[in-house]
Amino acid sequence: MNVLDAITVLEAETILKGENLEKTIKYVIASDLMSDVLLVDEEDMLLLTSLASDQVLRTAQIVGAAGVIVVNGKSLPSSMMHVARDLGMTLAVSKFSKFDACIAIHQYMTK
Repeated sequence: MNVLDAITVLEAETILKGENLEKTIKYVIASDLMSDVLLVDEEDMLLLTSLASDQVLRTAQIVGAAGVIVVNGKSLPSSMMHVARDLGMTLAVSKFSKFDACIAIHQYMTK
């Protein structure tokens, strides 16, 4: 699975296409607590969150995430798009709940 596949599976709206759209994803982290995300020591990951703030993107960059998908159809502040552009990070929004997003990605990855 790559970031583009995840966007498709989650029927997400792509807000900004970053540099890692084709990067293979081995792990998906689903969390709203960025302090917990900072403890993850894995590479090739995607971040799912319902937190719509610039800190999500900065945290994703620190841990090396390939992209961020904000769930629950949250409206994003315009500053998130600017930060995503500056970081070269893919940013998308899905109407799926975090729980349903995790199930959909798991089903896709275990086909």
